[in-house]
Amino acid sequence: AEIGYIGFADAHGWEIGVQSPKSKVQSSKIEVQHPSFKIQNPKSKIQNPVDAVVIGTGAGGAPILARLAAAGLKVVALEAGKSFDYKTFATDEREQSKLFWTDERLSAGANPIAFGNNNSGCGVGGSTLHFTAYTPRAQADDFQIFSEFGVGRDWALPFAEIEQYYAELEWFLGVSGSNDYPWGRRNYPLPPLPLNGAAQLMQRACKKLGIQTAPAANAALSADYYRDEIGWRHACTNRGFCQAGCSTGAKGSMDVTFLPLAVEHGAEIRSECFVTEFEFDSNRQIKAVVYVQNGETKKQLCKNVFLCAGAIESPRLLLINGLANSSGQVGKNFMAHTGVQIWGVFDEEIYPHKGIPGGLISEDTHRPQNADFASGYLLQSIGVMPITYVSQLARGKQVFGAEINEWMRAYNNTAGINILGDCLPYENNFMELADEKDARGLPKPRVYFTNGENENKMTAHAEKLMREIWTEAGAKKMWTFQRNAHIIGTCVMGMDAADSVVNADCRSFDISNLYVCDNSVFPSALAVNPALTIMALALRTADVFLKGQNHLR
Repeated sequence: AEIGYIGFADAHGWEIGVQSPKSKVQSSKIEVQHPSFKIQNPKSKIQNPVDAVVIGTGAGGAPILARLAAAGLKVVALEAGKSFDYKTFATDEREQSKLFWTDERLSAGANPIAFGNNNSGCGVGGSTLHFTAYTPRAQADDFQIFSEFGVGRDWALPFAEIEQYYAELEWFLGVSGSNDYPWGRRNYPLPPLPLNGAAQLMQRACKKLGIQTAPAANAALSADYYRDEIGWRHACTNRGFCQAGCSTGAKGSMDVTFLPLAVEHGAEIRSECFVTEFEFDSNRQIKAVVYVQNGETKKQLCKNVFLCAGAIESPRLLLINGLANSSGQVGKNFMAHTGVQIWGVFDEEIYPHKGIPGGLISEDTHRPQNADFASGYLLQSIGVMPITYVSQLARGKQVFGAEINEWMRAYNNTAGINILGDCLPYENNFMELADEKDARGLPKPRVYFTNGENENKMTAHAEKLMREIWTEAGAKKMWTFQRNAHIIGTCVMGMDAADSVVNADCRSFDISNLYVCDNSVFPSALAVNPALTIMALALRTADVFLKGQNHLR
């Protein structure tokens, strides 16, 4: 208890992190002080000019806001959602639905995507408020899927330019993980979190089947952790509520990491601000962002804009305003990871609501041998809260009444395993504006999605393997929940303005002071969860932007 983790400042104004000596802690009782920061709600309709406006405060917007503020720029973030005090989050699934983006999104295609709690968030911190904290790194070949398989698109920047930010992020967020990682060198600041029941089952079964596993990297603290700017953060209590808001601040969501840092350096965050349009100067550069707050239209003058609203709201805003779309690619290339789940019922008690949900990982299937599909997937154990699980039973297995009661009586003996698999872009998968309007009078987004042959073959391969694992683990019965996760690719990055929305620096080909930086710019879906790579891309975008600013000065 007398050893904490303390950081030292790097060139960007925040710490990388090293273990602190005992002298830094005055007693074995560690006092944890979490950050609090004031959300600004300006009264004036037109605000004084700033260097940059950041739209969205999730995994894309928050790191950019912090980086630019640390460099001395005057920056404002506009967030459509409310500001929450994480300490007030209740361990109640329905109460925390306030963290989900529940504005209606129309879903079409043979495999329509479920929105709401699945794919985006609404609040200061964005979807990181309710992401599960799973933060595996992408692998180098994820960035070269066309070069490797002749399908999809390669990234427009080298993997090394993203990889260099992974370690910085892992130390800043306080990622817990195993350095004895079979699929690449790691140096996590904290040891792994305890394996929950599902993870232990998967670990034992995979060992018998010759499948390598390791504790998964999670942006959740396995020990109390210190950052100089934001103080101590408490260790995870393993209550298993990572799929919603963390009430201890142990999860590395943006509201307890990058956003306090940004405010510490002078950034301003305005909540409940829904951006509707832009104003331009005579050089066709954005000069102001127009937004609605509490029913009142306001305007923020600015020199640059960073659009980080996610793979639905970012293209939607551009399409509503007819902007940055000379390529015709805004809204196109929509991708969603394959994420089939296998649920098993066991004799032993599992308590699936306890512990970090994604406790164990295997990347042995990153490029499966003799596969009849391109790319690959990762395997992970999964936990689940009861309302989420019963809703999946009703939707996925189509059971109700006495039958669903029978499944739920076995809830404490239930364990899950799933995949996170790559997805290719197809012409028939895209987002468009519907004729139907939302409560603000704006066109609703309509998303078309159908899994292609590649995704169907990958899912079949994974389902067979996962059933073998759960059979080896002793499952008495199993069922399959077909799903897709994450929303990707609607403002695609590329080298050519003719077929891309932004360049390798996430800068619009059409509007020189507009940057788009979130999961919408990914050229490929990757065979890992996107959060860590979104943050890495955000830091790189900010650094490239700042180099340009310094050059101009």
